[in-house]
Amino acid sequence: MGAQEAARQAAISPGIFEGHGDIGSVLHAGSVDYDASKQTYTIAGSGENMWFGKDAFHFAWKQASGDVTLTADIAFLGKGQQEHRKAVLMVRQTLDADSAYADVALHANGLTSLQYREEKGAATHEIQANVSAPKRLRIVKHGAYFSMWRADGSGEFQLASGSTRIALEEPFYVGIGVCSHDADLLEKAVFSNVEEKSEVPPASGEGAATTLYSALEVVTVASADRRVVYTAPQRFEAPNWMPDGKTLLFNRNGRLEKIPVAGGTPQVLDTGMATGCNNDHLISPDGTQLGISDNSQQNHESLVYIVPIGGGTPRRITQKSPSYLHGWSPDGKTLAFVGQRNGDFDIYTIPAAGGEEIRLTTAKGLDDGPEYTRDGKYIYFNSERTGHMQIWRMRADGSEQEQVTFDEEHDWFPHISPNGKWMVFLTYDKSVSGHPENKDVMLRLMSLKQNPLSQNPPKETDDTKARSASIKDAKITVLAKLFGGQGTINVPSWSPDGSQVAFVSYHLVPKP
Repeated sequence: MGAQEAARQAAISPGIFEGHGDIGSVLHAGSVDYDASKQTYTIAGSGENMWFGKDAFHFAWKQASGDVTLTADIAFLGKGQQEHRKAVLMVRQTLDADSAYADVALHANGLTSLQYREEKGAATHEIQANVSAPKRLRIVKHGAYFSMWRADGSGEFQLASGSTRIALEEPFYVGIGVCSHDADLLEKAVFSNVEEKSEVPPASGEGAATTLYSALEVVTVASADRRVVYTAPQRFEAPNWMPDGKTLLFNRNGRLEKIPVAGGTPQVLDTGMATGCNNDHLISPDGTQLGISDNSQQNHESLVYIVPIGGGTPRRITQKSPSYLHGWSPDGKTLAFVGQRNGDFDIYTIPAAGGEEIRLTTAKGLDDGPEYTRDGKYIYFNSERTGHMQIWRMRADGSEQEQVTFDEEHDWFPHISPNGKWMVFLTYDKSVSGHPENKDVMLRLMSLKQNPLSQNPPKETDDTKARSASIKDAKITVLAKLFGGQGTINVPSWSPDGSQVAFVSYHLVPKP
């Protein structure tokens, strides 16, 4: 092949890619300059944005199937005029402007995020990384899950995002691209050391060798956009939001740890002899005490304790085990917990000062996750008394028990927002029994402000069917689709201002 023909071919199919072109509506045609000697791709791209329901950018692509990783060093050329111009590693269903996709987007101001559109024409969302302007980035498609990774100083890749679940048909497009974030401009970025790997997913099975990663995240309720606080190649669970709004608490390896919401290094909280703390813990309404559930003592079955918020010696509350703490009344006087007694899991209350426990539920089947409303009048919980795990609620004394969700799926762990207008909860597929770890799950949000029961409790003479119908009319939306379950959102995790929810997502990464 002559030099001219090689140059022509490189212009059509640059490097490892099969083609390139502008996606969406652009005022200035983009280009790809592939340097075979350096194996670099300089992409010039225009376009107003890659957000909302459509994209405009220049894209170098190839078709692929199966599991995919795409890795590159990325650097912008020149100062540019837009701090939000983007250079991306992308997996995309089609070349249409409104296609479903996921990408790792490096912004010129250092913001780095996993952006995605779950289906054609849908709104774009993002999961922001907890690092700024990493040099080498990777997008991973593993099954239906997409995640973002970044190389550390030693060149080892670390998880930089939570994951999201998007169903793409095969084949799909994999590639690199640039958006100027200004329709009147062309911006350039250089992609070097580009590596793309596609492979058939390995057969699943219990014996598959994997490494578990955990990601502590917060999701903004108004937008469903997410941000990573902390990641580690270990299991940790169940975040609580501290009253200062600046700190999160979670459990790992039997201990409780706290970390700034902005990110940082976790610090272990002193819980004395309670070194088997599980994922059922919460903070008192006045912010001065911490309620924990610990397995380290009596027969290694969970008991409820209270410790000072800054750490200290635990004070035992429940005398019977196992007991798992979930709720604290707004006046600080009463705890709500799940207890297994005579083989049955039911909901109980007990004075925070200690005393006799009171059984609130007696229906057949598991009852779990009790949490008080902010006015203290109701306890929300999940129950499988109908043969199907759903959200229920009752008066704080256990009376007037009524169903709240009516799904085919299984709903767990209701958490009520500080203003009482919203409920976030965990949803499993209908095929899943219990609340196991490492499953496809959703965080869902139910509007209570549209539910007449939340604002105007029904009179005793109201018809039961009418009351149930009013609950069924409440709107439910999806906040996040993720890999998780047990440990994701077991306990109250709303931010004090009610704008965000903290949770943990998980990632099983195949070992090399």
